[in-house]
Amino acid sequence: MVITTTIVILTILYPFSAPASSVTGFKPAVRVGFMKWMIRKDGLQIQLIRCIIVLVKIMNKTNVMRLLDAAKIEYIGHEYKADPSMSGADIAKVLGEDPCKVFKTLVTRGKSGGYYVFVVPVEAELDLKKAAKAAGEKSIEMIKQKELLPLTGYVHGGCSPIGMKKAFPTFIHETAVLCERIFVSAGKVGCQIELAAEALIKAVPCHVSDITA
Repeated sequence: MVITTTIVILTILYPFSAPASSVTGFKPAVRVGFMKWMIRKDGLQIQLIRCIIVLVKIMNKTNVMRLLDAAKIEYIGHEYKADPSMSGADIAKVLGEDPCKVFKTLVTRGKSGGYYVFVVPVEAELDLKKAAKAAGEKSIEMIKQKELLPLTGYVHGGCSPIGMKKAFPTFIHETAVLCERIFVSAGKVGCQIELAAEALIKAVPCHVSDITA
């Protein structure tokens, strides 16, 4: 979609940015007027190029990023070449960050049938008993992978606690508040966002709990 839009824009702008030699098919008066305009339009050309770059950047943003923008929450996006075999620790290594700062998002179902989201460090394991206690449930289990997309709008490996189809009670491991900044999925495989832990807790919002084994 981004490529198509860019091509359309460039097609529209081509007559206004093409070199003089490319307009020889026009009538002499048109050619003279066009070349005079070309001389004074360098500044406009730069502005048009800048606008295209901004447009492409906006269209490349994930829904998570757009929601953070709307909430005026500062973040940094990080993209990397994703591999289906990558673990959370692998992603942390690619980002050049301590795995304790990189968090994964897990979706569960309680005994009552309610759904709960848990955000824990990538190398940690969710303690289902602690999770159930935090959620006020008798027991909790992980949902099946095939349930993830229709329930949250996210695919496996690209699930973010921000911007799910429906707002579920969300819990984040207590170590998050010890980090100045943390990483979570940007809602797309191969893309993470870096932001202040307190900003994430406020944006979702999250309950801070001891939920790992």
